[in-house]
Amino acid sequence: MAMSQRQITVIKTVVFILCLLPLARLIGFAVLDQLGANPLEFITRNTGDWTLYFLCATLAVTPIRKISGWSWLLRLRRMLGLYAFFYASLHFLTFLWFDHFFDLAEMWADVLKRPFITVGFLGFAGLLPLALTSTNGMIKRLGGKRWQLLHRLIYLIVPAGVLHYYWMKAGKHDLSQPLMFAVLVGVLLLMRMWWRWSASRSELS
Repeated sequence: MAMSQRQITVIKTVVFILCLLPLARLIGFAVLDQLGANPLEFITRNTGDWTLYFLCATLAVTPIRKISGWSWLLRLRRMLGLYAFFYASLHFLTFLWFDHFFDLAEMWADVLKRPFITVGFLGFAGLLPLALTSTNGMIKRLGGKRWQLLHRLIYLIVPAGVLHYYWMKAGKHDLSQPLMFAVLVGVLLLMRMWWRWSASRSELS
């Protein structure tokens, strides 16, 4: 399915606006005082959920492109990845600001003390170099192969995010959503592994 540059620009604009809607909804709830009995938990959960949604969407771009043949989908991957980092940053800022009031020593002690926070922090730290090297200029500076190698961190970051979510929900005995994310991410990663294995076999034959 071929798309003109104008069509791709329109799609990217629409996707860009849609990606901001979760933030707009959150701000609207805050202004209308509809964040519930525990506003901190609502904001933390909401930003964390959307981080996972965008990480999964980023990971799904290549499989959907391979299955559908819609090569233009690759033009959305960078935007989706940056939105994943954006919502992860909001999630981390909520933790740093409202949980610890910017007390870095207390925050670091919490990171080391609780495994689910440790894993989440490592996932966020892994997103930092990906976001910083997302520009065309950084791709040229690093070189294509080194850039691709660095961005394979996403295959560790997304499972780390799912594990962070699983451990957090396990304390509340609510595992339905974490398991859904785990299955989705597992399928997406297995598809990539299968295609890579098939490609290597084709090269050897």
